Amino acid sequence: MYRFLLTSRWLGGTVVAVLAVVVCLFLGSWQLSRFEDQVKRHQDAVRSADAATGGAAVPFAELLPDARARVTTETVGRAVTLTGRYDAAHQLLVPNRTVDGKQGYYVLTPLCPDGGGSACVAVVRGWVPGPAAGRTAPEVDPGRVTVTGRLQAPENSGSNGAVAGGLPEGQLGTISPAALVNVLPDVGYDGWVAADTVADGLTVVPTVQPQGGNGLSLRAFQNLGYTLEWFVFGGFVVFMWFRLARREAENAGDRALGLDPVTD
Repeated sequence: MYRFLLTSRWLGGTVVAVLAVVVCLFLGSWQLSRFEDQVKRHQDAVRSADAATGGAAVPFAELLPDARARVTTETVGRAVTLTGRYDAAHQLLVPNRTVDGKQGYYVLTPLCPDGGGSACVAVVRGWVPGPAAGRTAPEVDPGRVTVTGRLQAPENSGSNGAVAGGLPEGQLGTISPAALVNVLPDVGYDGWVAADTVADGLTVVPTVQPQGGNGLSLRAFQNLGYTLEWFVFGGFVVFMWFRLARREAENAGDRALGLDPVTD
């Protein structure tokens, strides 16, 4: 009944089906490996952040010596110290930031080194609940201060609460070099610092991992979805081959009995 499988037409179709299944399995395995790589990077980033948070504070300049240095997954959350004077005239409020499940805003103040030899550093002195509209930043100590805090990565358009524009004067939508250069030209570093000691009325800002750093990104789950799709395609090819072979065998049996096979 299944001798038809040895005909050139069915041999050719079987070869095509096998190749299609192999391709689907290969592409599905490749997408799965990409998903596993992103899971591993996520786990490594979390371990690095946890290890960094528990370390001793180091001078800010050791991690970001100049404007070309970048914050990495190994340095996010590292405890740093920096000394200078707050620039009270150029404080900014960063709205739509969530801490402990509550909506509020950051208070960002540039900390500038004595003598003006280096760029200022964006320091978030704390978080305040409620809307930023109509609020003013709390006063700062006018003297020389030493701040201990945690290094943070620059935000981007995908960061929680980030706003591309359209904010009133005195507010900042995204803490990033590209956004800061337009309002605080003296701030020239890639990262910012969340202060560990805050004034009354302010709440300490927790370490914020870069997008996808404290959770798997959407792209990772897209890879997992593509994995399932390719495996389903491979299974569908196998299913269709068996279905067509079975129908051909049934038609051959009907012909052997002198019956006309029923066509769909």
